[in-house]
Amino acid sequence: MGASLDTGSVLAIAGLAREARIAAGPGVATLQAGGDPARLRARLAGYAPDGLSAVISFGIAGGLDPALRAGDIVIGTHLDADGRVSTDPELARRLRARLAGLPGHVVAGGLAGSDVAIMTVADKAALHARTGALAVDMESHVAAAFAARHALPFAAIRVVCDPAGRALPAFAASALTPEGEPDLRAVLGALLRGRARIGELIRLGRDSSAAFAALARCRARLGPGLGLL
Repeated sequence: MGASLDTGSVLAIAGLAREARIAAGPGVATLQAGGDPARLRARLAGYAPDGLSAVISFGIAGGLDPALRAGDIVIGTHLDADGRVSTDPELARRLRARLAGLPGHVVAGGLAGSDVAIMTVADKAALHARTGALAVDMESHVAAAFAARHALPFAAIRVVCDPAGRALPAFAASALTPEGEPDLRAVLGALLRGRARIGELIRLGRDSSAAFAALARCRARLGPGLGLL
């Protein structure tokens, strides 16, 4: 039996536990699956849409547009994965209105969804050239498919973490637990085996701090229901 959600709630779909904690609040139900799209699909299969008013993809993302920096905010107007899917224009308008004047760079444009992590600068550039998307994440396409199945309006707000010109260290793809928390043992093991360098960790930490700080500012500005109810 699927889990029912509170009447009038927005379902915020995230990749990480920290993203879900930021999104949580009045009028918001959250779901995350540790950055694993297959696990996310399985968890969504067990959710009933009863009482849901909208679905939003919420969290951090990899930058694809070279003009974007860590902490820049992308409001999705459409999503490129297997095909192009538009987000709900009214929800996108509400997000833009709520976030107007927020410190930092707020842009509206396309997002890309991927079942695999886009790690290298070359792969980011190729995806940007193919889709024109501003940023990429591993949940938006899954969230959009869930929304479409249940005829729910879909929105997306993603904050750039790793910019287009910065590669993710190889260990990053396996540095999460199934609960969506940082896997400190995996990070330490990568350091000990030479798969990660201190400089990479410092840069990733700085980018992540900027991204999560911007995401928290967005959350505070959006208010109950993430501004979508």
